[in-house]
Amino acid sequence: MRAFVIKEYAHPSKIPLTHSVPVPIASQDELLIDVYSAGLNFYDILQCQGKYQVQPPFPFILGSEFAGKIAKNSPVPKDCPFKPGDRVFGFSQGAYADQCVASWKMLAPLPDNMTFDQGAGMYITWPTSYEGLVGRAELKSGEWVLITASAGGVGIAALQIAKALGAKVIAAAGSQDKLDISTRHGGADYAVNYTKPGWQKEVLKITGGKGVDVVYDPVGMIRDSLKCLAWKGRAVVVGFAGGQIEKLPLNLVLLKNVSIVGVHWGAYTKNELQRIPVVWQALLDLFSSGRITPVVYSEVFPLEKLSDGLLALEQRKTWGKVIVRIRSESERAKL
Repeated sequence: MRAFVIKEYAHPSKIPLTHSVPVPIASQDELLIDVYSAGLNFYDILQCQGKYQVQPPFPFILGSEFAGKIAKNSPVPKDCPFKPGDRVFGFSQGAYADQCVASWKMLAPLPDNMTFDQGAGMYITWPTSYEGLVGRAELKSGEWVLITASAGGVGIAALQIAKALGAKVIAAAGSQDKLDISTRHGGADYAVNYTKPGWQKEVLKITGGKGVDVVYDPVGMIRDSLKCLAWKGRAVVVGFAGGQIEKLPLNLVLLKNVSIVGVHWGAYTKNELQRIPVVWQALLDLFSSGRITPVVYSEVFPLEKLSDGLLALEQRKTWGKVIVRIRSESERAKL
């Protein structure tokens, strides 16, 4: 089969697609998945360079977020609710390949009204945004929320979830095009360009001088956002897509009586397993109601062009969820 195999650390632009890779063998609670689409994440760019906190041993296949079907020849573990042919989305190391193996506990049924491209970007992005806003920030209806990098996959998910929860939403991004996307696809009530000096004053003006109750930040702008965070506000640290881990002035945290919290959804399987089905049930209810919907970047990359997709993501040229399409519904597996 084809796969994006990491044999030594390198930038994704230096890693070629490998052909004739052995099909992975499912063990214990695992299923064999025919991958149709996979989601690109910023941490993939870090992982293939040895810069991520989770580094599998060499050689490993990059990618972790996918949608596809249970393979016809997949074993079915005891108590597993899935069967061969079922449409699923999920999480497992090795998603940038024709096939991967995944624990059935890390899979969810793909809703009938969703494509594989839409499903491939759901497993990490959406629960991260939901738990960040609901579980960590405890966002309430009527509150103000500022979402940075608002046109990205995590950002658009957060915009839609915040709107569905009844919040007043301000999108923040670095260009007018991305602000337009945030409004059109995310439903933001207001939009500010954070490349403009003093952008926080615009946020304060929008909120009537109060500031926002919640900042949701996947890019590394907590420090700058503290200037427009309200008294007793909550700032959620989601990631550092901007490339720098921030150092915060804790005097402002003290003086404004604010809380800084983090959200690491991947760690919930180890530390708070019981929370996962609660979050997913809430999300699936929102999806089925049509109040939220996955947004896929306009250019879907074939597996052969995966490096181009990761490079575009790294250079922040994309919006929504960036997807690599492994195969279409009508295409047979390329083993």
